[in-house]
Amino acid sequence: MWYNGFLDLSAWQLLAVTLLMTHVTIVSVTVYLHRYSAHRALELNAGLKHFFRFWLWLTTAQNTREWTAIHRKHHAKCETVDDPHSPVIKGLSTVLRKGAELYREEAQNPETLRIYGKNCPEDWIERNLYSRYKMGGIVLMAVIDLLLFGTAGITIWAVQMMWIPFWAAGVVNGLGHAVGYRNFECRDAATNLVPWGIIIGGEELHNNHHTYPNSAKLSVKRWEFDAGWAWIKLFTWLRLAKVQRVAPIAHRVEGKGQLDMDTAMAILNNRFQIMAQYRKLVIAPLVKQELAKVDDSVRHQFRRAKRLLSRETSLLEERHHARIQTMLEHSQSLKTIYEKRLALQQIWARTSANGHDMLAAIKEWVHEAETSGIHSLREFADQLKTYSLRPATA
Repeated sequence: MWYNGFLDLSAWQLLAVTLLMTHVTIVSVTVYLHRYSAHRALELNAGLKHFFRFWLWLTTAQNTREWTAIHRKHHAKCETVDDPHSPVIKGLSTVLRKGAELYREEAQNPETLRIYGKNCPEDWIERNLYSRYKMGGIVLMAVIDLLLFGTAGITIWAVQMMWIPFWAAGVVNGLGHAVGYRNFECRDAATNLVPWGIIIGGEELHNNHHTYPNSAKLSVKRWEFDAGWAWIKLFTWLRLAKVQRVAPIAHRVEGKGQLDMDTAMAILNNRFQIMAQYRKLVIAPLVKQELAKVDDSVRHQFRRAKRLLSRETSLLEERHHARIQTMLEHSQSLKTIYEKRLALQQIWARTSANGHDMLAAIKEWVHEAETSGIHSLREFADQLKTYSLRPATA
């Protein structure tokens, strides 16, 4: 019948086709717009790039230059009043409900496009079709859906149109800066969301991405699944893509006990992983130990202590600072490891431009840690000495 469209599919087949088409859109966003265009973490075959541009025109009316510029500005101005879609500034509800509107509003800012929109397509088809007739693609998609799927095509088209505004502009940009877990204490509020990997292509690993924005691979834990990376590996195997950058690997050489320039550079390159280890190996066990010592009157102040003592300081609220201060007043050991954590971070913030100064500062930090009288801190200092830019040779 005409109302079933040319393909005359069953309900389950229609569902499968809808999920397949929305997944192609997600792959187009995460691989082409995000990892390739915005961050240049990989290179793509010219034909594959044009397929992504064409598909995004059909399914999102999204312009490559606009999306790229807005995303680059988000990273440059993250969690400030100039961030186009920060839930910290604009409120979580606003970003969840109006994520796409925030994109459209920022796309009208010529300064954003001028400063952050460099090295994006400006060929004939971009100027005369994709940019000139932005809504033409989604109208064409509506016609195609109606012809192929009949009246059900209206629903399929509606799902396609809602998919990116809801999942990418709303969930990732909203919840991805409000709830979830953090592998790394980057300087903004980005979090990882699970288990949405297949639905949004790995974009849910937002904390990992904000820590290493130029990495083509967003997963860092063995159990994290980055669907976009799986597609990149397939494209690489087909010689349609070439990975340019991934997050640095923290190499350790067991038995290495001398701090040298190689160690200092390795610590700088892997500082986020190292601070995650500090949270795991120093802060967590000592908090547990001190919690057992304090009396009931202050025990409630130690709740979430591990998280607060390792949290990026710029993200702490006044009430958090007050709670930290209370904990430190009741434990000299916690005060020591907290101050040592801040001191270690200050080393690469203050001396990263001069390797020799950094090496001297790290040596001093390690010496103080070794003489602190805190077992976990001494062990961590010993571990710092084992870091290297290169893996151990056989």
